[in-house]
Amino acid sequence: MARSMLWLKAFHVVFVVTWFAGLFYLPRLFIYHAVARDTISRDRFIVMERRLFFIMTLGAVVAVLFGTAMILNAPDYLKLGWLRSKLFLVAGLVVYHALCYRLMLDLRASRPPRSQRWYRLFNEVPALFLVAIVVLAVVKP
Repeated sequence: MARSMLWLKAFHVVFVVTWFAGLFYLPRLFIYHAVARDTISRDRFIVMERRLFFIMTLGAVVAVLFGTAMILNAPDYLKLGWLRSKLFLVAGLVVYHALCYRLMLDLRASRPPRSQRWYRLFNEVPALFLVAIVVLAVVKP
């Protein structure tokens, strides 16, 4: 069981990295998209956002699947407070991911964008999740 858990954990980390790469970059595209004035730029951002969102969603789904497989492999881990806290933060990250989708659709539909400052603050949220999740997973307080 220990060997299989290491393989599950390795692939879980790979897809978490994929997911976070998208979570860090997609909101940055929103900043540029919101201030774009010409149709060519807006169309380019629509394509970039759509493609990145697909890759990021794939990373999220596979990361969650590997995480679930680890829990099924060692269900007693659910008794640990740090893991329950981590899962709560992952649920928050899924909500953030869904909000990214909503913002992407709003920008695509040319709905009035939020301010550039708002998008810049929104862009920092995944970093807070990352720090908290990594601390929980590594330090296990």
